[in-house]
Parts: sequence; C-alpha cells; structure tokens
Amino acid sequence: MSLSVKEVRKALSAKGSLLLVEAVPGIRYGEVVEVTLGTGETRLGQVIDVSKEVAVIQVFGGVSEVNTKAARVRFRGETLRIPVSLDMLGRIFDGLARPIDGGPPILPEDWADINGAPINPASREPPSEFIETGISAIDGLFSIVRGQKLPIFSGAGLPHNRIAAQIVRQARVRGKGEKFAVVFAAIGVTYEEAYFFMESLRRTGNIENIVAFINTAASPVIERIAIPRVALTTAEFLAWKYGMHVLVVMTDMTNYCEALRELSAAREEIPGRRGYPGYMYTDLATIYERAGRIRGKDGSVTQMPILTMPDDDITHPIPDLTGYITEGQIVLSRDLHRKGIYPPVDVLLSLSRLMKDGVGPGKTREDHYQVFMQLIAAYTEGQYLRELSAIVGTESLSERDRKYLAFADLFERRFINQGEYERRTIEQTLDIGWELLATLPEEELKLISVENIKKYHPKYRRGGKGE
Repeated sequence: MSLSVKEVRKALSAKGSLLLVEAVPGIRYGEVVEVTLGTGETRLGQVIDVSKEVAVIQVFGGVSEVNTKAARVRFRGETLRIPVSLDMLGRIFDGLARPIDGGPPILPEDWADINGAPINPASREPPSEFIETGISAIDGLFSIVRGQKLPIFSGAGLPHNRIAAQIVRQARVRGKGEKFAVVFAAIGVTYEEAYFFMESLRRTGNIENIVAFINTAASPVIERIAIPRVALTTAEFLAWKYGMHVLVVMTDMTNYCEALRELSAAREEIPGRRGYPGYMYTDLATIYERAGRIRGKDGSVTQMPILTMPDDDITHPIPDLTGYITEGQIVLSRDLHRKGIYPPVDVLLSLSRLMKDGVGPGKTREDHYQVFMQLIAAYTEGQYLRELSAIVGTESLSERDRKYLAFADLFERRFINQGEYERRTIEQTLDIGWELLATLPEEELKLISVENIKKYHPKYRRGGKGE
C-alpha cells in the first residue's frame, strides 16, 4: 500500500459542496477519498482539483455539517470503481451502483473504473446492424444501428420519459443467437419520475435483460456526474466480456450538464456559453465516444441519450454540442404533441446519419431505404401544401395536391402515432408505410424501384394486376 493511501490530512475549509484539504504528494485527479466526520461517520468523496498546496474534494452527501476541525481525510490511492457482474441484469441500482430494488448486494466478478478506457480508433469497427426499438417513427425513418450515438432532443412537458421507458421495454436486435441487453440511466429525476421508471421496469416482461440506474434530484451533485459513467462501465463489461449488444438509454443529460455547471461554479472557474464550463464539449465527448464496436469482439455499445432543450432552443449549448459529437438526432415536436400524436417525432428536423449502413437486404428489408425516402418526400410536400392552403384555401389546390395534403394527415395519425405499449416489427412498420403510399398515384412513387413497387405495393400484393 502506497504512502498516499495511508496519509491522513485535516480539512482546511468547507465551501458549498466542496472540501478543501492540504494536498498530498502523488494525489491524482479523480482519486477516491474517505472523509471521517467528527461523529465517526465516513463518507466517500472524489478529488476534482489539485494544486501544490490544496486538494479540492467533492463529498458524496455534501459538507454542510462537516466540522473541519474534527474531520479527517484519507486518500485511497484509487479512482472510483464499481462492482460489475452478469448478475446485474434484472436489477435496479442508484447512481453509484448500490442496489435499491430490495435485492442482495452484487457478488462482483470484477471492479471496474467508471472512467473506462478509450477505444483505440484503429480498432473501431464502423457501426452497422439494425436495432429494433418497436417504434415506427424511429425504426422506419431514423434507424439506430449497433455502435451508434443517436440522441433524442425533447422539451419540458414532452413525453420523453414515456418514450425512454418504451424503448427500454421493447428494444431488440434481429438475428438468432444474438445476446442483447439494455442499460438504463435516469439522471437527476424527481421522485415521481423515479417511481414511474421503477414501476415500468418491474412491470415489463423483459426485466431480466435490463440493468437500471436511478439517480434522483435530491442526490449529491457528484453522483449525478458519475451515473452516466457508471452506466457505460456496466455496458462495456457486458459488451466486451460477454459479447452482448448493449443499448444504453440515458435521460436526462440536461440534468448532467446542469450538475457540471454547478460544480464549475463552486470551483469558481471562468464560465463559457450561458455559464456552462468551457470544457463541457470535451466532457460530453468522454461520455458519448464510449459507444462503438471493436474489431475482433462480438459485442457493441450503442447510446440513446435523451436531453431536454431549455425553452425548446435547439441552439442551446447542450443540444448544440451534443449534435457535434453524435451521429444525428431525433427531435420531438410540441405541435404534434398538442395534436395528441405519440410519439411526437418531428420528422423534418430529425436525422440518423448511419441509417443507410444498418438497413436493407439481410438487415431489415430490401425496400426499407426507398420507402423511407418516399415517405419523407411525400410528407415534406404535404407540409408545404398545408402552409399554402392556409393562405389560398384548400379549394384552390389541384386533385394531386389534395392527395398529398391528405397523406400528411394520414402519415401523422397512422405511421408516427402508435400506442405507448404497442410494439411494431420493422416489417409491420414498412407495410404501414406502403399502405399510406398507396393513397398516392403510382406514378408519384419516383424514389422506389419498379421491382419493389411490384413486390410490396398493396394492390400487387393482393394479387391484382394493377388495372
């Protein structure tokens, strides 16, 4: 055991949620410390800043009642680690991987550093292979593939928590013999939201394939900083040791960034845009870039972070920086939500940059990408005609235009809209798309090959000859 592990120092002062102590030679950023209070209670903390004279420690549980004269600090010489095991599947934990579901503690197979290890870019495999969420708007239009980072941009009051719970319940990978798991992290949620997630997880028939971490707003700020890394560390263990394809769903990353800003302000750092620390881009990248596939390994880590945009502002630093790091975004629409459409996915603002690599023959279906392009083109035309008809009136539109106008309404009500507990396979999603496209003249389907029209168009599938 090194000297730094044995060394004990007095606390110099407490400020907000931070404890300042005399520095020890060899102390490291991120190192775990034990803070012993005057009452004998011991709390864990983490080093978040180091200078020659002073070390700054963020204490789990806060320092408001810490008596600096009586408190003692012991440096453990190691970074924050969590126990990991295959037995974590089917369990619910807090932000530091402690069970909160009433079950026994985990018997660890290993202790893993929550900061993880970066994937060597030379050993990365390009993301591919489709992940089915069971939600038509995602699977049909903005498909997520193994190893991708695809965030959901939401707003206050929109049903992102319900969508997150639905994805956790329904997500699957296609193909026989594929091992799949979902790691879910709720970050800084209210007690009501925590109860919703825990009940939703307990009711699902798929709980044995889920690991959940729930952090409430009442928990210490440092726990909110740790929970995304705790979730990703668990996902990496399942993916790289057991060859599982792991989907990590994290909500709400805005709460994580707010905790980052709070911590930065407590350290009196110079603020960047809107008060967030200037290193927030780098910090988010250390989280998002842990998604991927590794050459020679069977598993994969895929991320779907969910964040709420303050004031629905997509140019806010949090969604803005997230968009730079990730491969697309799914944006929720307040207008569709007002219409009663669930999930209210804004088709024209959303994008999955890696979709083309994960769909097609042998992955989804041969007509998938062409149906996607035709649906988007037709809906775009319908949206334009909605705006035009508001000015000139529906009576001024041609017969063709009226069909596109009707298509836009059908597309929202039948394709985007689906039940919260309704799971659609990709085949069902594409068949619904074909039923909608069949309301348009066949000569308008210019983005779909003749072969696919003859094979999948409803009038030909019913055995008709197309007269």
